[in-house]
Amino acid sequence: MASPSTTTDNPLLALIRRQANEYATKPYLLDARSSRVLRYDQLCDEVDEHRRQLQSWGLAPGQRFALVVADPLTFASWFLAAIAVGAWVAPLDPTSGGLTASSARARTLGSLFVVSDQSPPDGSITWISASLPVSGSADAFADAGIQRGGIVLSSSGTTGTPKVMALSVEQLVAAAEIIARHHRFVDSDRGFNPLPLWHVNAEVVGLLATLVAGSSLVLDERFHRTGFWNLVNSYNATWINAVPAIISRLCELHDGEAPSPRVRFVRSASAPLAPALFERFEAEIGLPIIQSYGMTEAASQICVTPIEGTRKPGSVGVPAGVEVRVRGEGAQAGPIEIRGPTVIRRYESPGYEERFDADGWLRTGDLGYFDEDGYLFIVGRSDDVINRGGEKIYPLEIEQILADVKGVGRAAVIGRADDVFGHVPVAFVQPTEDVALSSPEELAALVDRVRVAANERLSSTHRPVLVQVVAEFPLHATGKVHTSSLRQDEVTVVYEERL
Repeated sequence: MASPSTTTDNPLLALIRRQANEYATKPYLLDARSSRVLRYDQLCDEVDEHRRQLQSWGLAPGQRFALVVADPLTFASWFLAAIAVGAWVAPLDPTSGGLTASSARARTLGSLFVVSDQSPPDGSITWISASLPVSGSADAFADAGIQRGGIVLSSSGTTGTPKVMALSVEQLVAAAEIIARHHRFVDSDRGFNPLPLWHVNAEVVGLLATLVAGSSLVLDERFHRTGFWNLVNSYNATWINAVPAIISRLCELHDGEAPSPRVRFVRSASAPLAPALFERFEAEIGLPIIQSYGMTEAASQICVTPIEGTRKPGSVGVPAGVEVRVRGEGAQAGPIEIRGPTVIRRYESPGYEERFDADGWLRTGDLGYFDEDGYLFIVGRSDDVINRGGEKIYPLEIEQILADVKGVGRAAVIGRADDVFGHVPVAFVQPTEDVALSSPEELAALVDRVRVAANERLSSTHRPVLVQVVAEFPLHATGKVHTSSLRQDEVTVVYEERL
């Protein structure tokens, strides 16, 4: 193991060495599907091995490369090691398929290297297997001359073309320290993460905040509902990293399931959590939900519910380490803007310069308001607002009401062109598992319940004009609904009725 006293100006490399010295043989990462464990001292050793490997391939500090690795522990090892030695890493989805030289360059803005455990694509690209043995003895990544690195990511692209951005190692470590401090992570904590590692949430909230705290993290390659609580309990997890799509699946316990009292909280991120789902989960499961609001542009976290104190359904909590302002007054929703040390100052891809003002405030594209206690409530995205004859309608407001209807597992609302009003709301609902998709009677009864709820709780202008039942929503890896697919009719509708 490398000497922990070695000096470096890379904060992640210094953190890895410090924690290896402090915790040595303690588990850092555990594979949920096997007995594999990566200890703190092993992580430090692998960082040094990967340094030599990267040098032997001719990859210099400050260069960019793509990381396409499906195995969670292998991914984590390369991800942390590469940033720690000054490279810029672009984690790509290993399940998407069809990676080419041009698509890799588009996501990394210039990379010619891909480190992967997949089969190489066609095209002129240096394709390197992550399982290759270490070779070479020269140390091109000597501490004295190390260049700072970080990660290159792109937005989820739920409403348009993904935006490429770079987050420095300083920003990543700073965000992880804020998250670990706010969530009160200590070295005895153990997280359970079924979220994709090629997204900023799992990278910063999962991998880096755990490293900062000297705690441990269980990595699952994806969410599995069957046996979930038994698996979480078997690892003595104290917190769970989740998204609303996962929380909705966990609202009902299967036979023999019982969450362990060791679990301190379930953290919800990446998409809005309906107040009805929040309340149902806490009532049925008995575990507190910590809601959060984040963006890739802010190295994950912007606002979060206090660990102790008031937890408000529908609110994403209070700012944590990031300045947040709303361009509006009182409870009037307005554009949300952010700035701070963990927030990017520009996009790598051109064409988004207008998102920043002269004082460094970034327009997030989200709309919301602060209540009298300083809690932020998000009502939707500016791109999603439906203008019905001059009246603004926020889809999220309708979605949260529909999500409370018996038999509705998930709801999404979009605007559809109308000759009279310009645009009108259209609702899509995905039934719960107890509703038979093959039964027109059950689907008709479901839509009738939706109609009743809309009539009782929504004004006439806000009621959907059409309800379409889908077997399954097209989702991003983080659980967000791919609304562009709904707008382009790229979804299978099994039943529909006009309201």
